[in-house]
Amino acid sequence: MKKIEAIVRPVKFDEVKAVLMETGYGGVTVTEVEGHGTQKGFTQVWKGREYKVDLLPKIKLEIVCPDKDAPKLVKAILKSAQTGQVGDGKIFVYTIDEAYRISSGEEGEKVLL
Repeated sequence: MKKIEAIVRPVKFDEVKAVLMETGYGGVTVTEVEGHGTQKGFTQVWKGREYKVDLLPKIKLEIVCPDKDAPKLVKAILKSAQTGQVGDGKIFVYTIDEAYRISSGEEGEKVLL
């Protein structure tokens, strides 16, 4: 099993979510997060004063899927989240050794269904 963790722009979230649903995979955990990568934020002027905005709002999506589905889901996220600009986000893929359904005690890939 793989865990896909994608950090995307909030304005791209609905598009990413729709593409994930089209791929047939709807199981996702979503968290609003803040952070920065290489762009390190930006400076904004408000009422004549400069403010440094160094933590930018992002959306983190977490998906656990069978190994065979991971490349398809990563490609779908890449295609739908990309604007071509710095700050589009990142995708990380981790190996999941075990998974359990709390309600029934089931384990393995069948808990993903």
